[in-house]
Amino acid sequence: MGTTVTGPRPGADPGLYGPSSVTWQCHGDPMMWIAGLRALYLQALHPRAVRGVMENSDFRRDAWGRLLRTADFVGTLTYGTTEAAERAGLRVRTIHRTLSATDPDTGARFPVDDPELLLWIHCAQIDSFLHVLRRSGVRLTPAQADRYVDENRVNARLVGLDPATVPADTAGLAAYFEAIRPELAAGPDALAVDDFLRGPPVPPLLVRGRNLLWPPIAGLAYGSLPGWAHQLYGRPAPAPRSITRRLRLTGHVLRSIPAGLRWQLPPGHILKAMRRMGPGSRPSPYTLRTSAAILDRPGRA
Repeated sequence: MGTTVTGPRPGADPGLYGPSSVTWQCHGDPMMWIAGLRALYLQALHPRAVRGVMENSDFRRDAWGRLLRTADFVGTLTYGTTEAAERAGLRVRTIHRTLSATDPDTGARFPVDDPELLLWIHCAQIDSFLHVLRRSGVRLTPAQADRYVDENRVNARLVGLDPATVPADTAGLAAYFEAIRPELAAGPDALAVDDFLRGPPVPPLLVRGRNLLWPPIAGLAYGSLPGWAHQLYGRPAPAPRSITRRLRLTGHVLRSIPAGLRWQLPPGHILKAMRRMGPGSRPSPYTLRTSAAILDRPGRA
């Protein structure tokens, strides 16, 4: 039976997206974790973008922390109050404003908040989220997919971009990737990221579990990349049909875990949002299917 989106509680702050958005309904999906790994693989293919990460963070020692902080940021922007989201964006912009890195080709210094780099990070992330969700079984209509891209120009604004310069639909996103491909390469930094993601460090007691569970997860994230990305990295991936089947199976298994249990994991953004907004705000793929007329209205980015 479908879930109906009801109005928010009187005085409740829906934040930057709200339950009527595609983003609200999608970002509670457990496949977002695999989508996040795909985004890391994709983002590393921009030599200056990945150099900025390598020079300004201890990636190998704190990769899990970085991944969790990114998930916390996305969760705050999606499900937090307007004040919390704006505060998170200000914090990121303030940090980035102080950082610079060395261009691996020219040796010149560049700011990590260069709009071209911020746009690459944003587009790689949004493309990965949307691609993995749809390919794993979340049934978005073309209009809903376009709306998702449009909605997340709010996200782009919070990291320092002018929303008018950010793709507003899936066609614009595809055109962006077509234009930027000549600038992409799998240099030493990208290969270091690839090597790390294939076997991230864990405490000795967890090594056996990592060796059993992690390769299929990282393999799905890598396999879901576009073919040109596999060519840049220089290692093959399973056939696209095989990856699609595995993504759908993984999505089915993860979605069979009760959402209330999954959402108990810290920092609990979704449960806090539901308490604030009311039970009708519960993210659900059923809402996407039964409320297309609501969700396909023009965006407000």
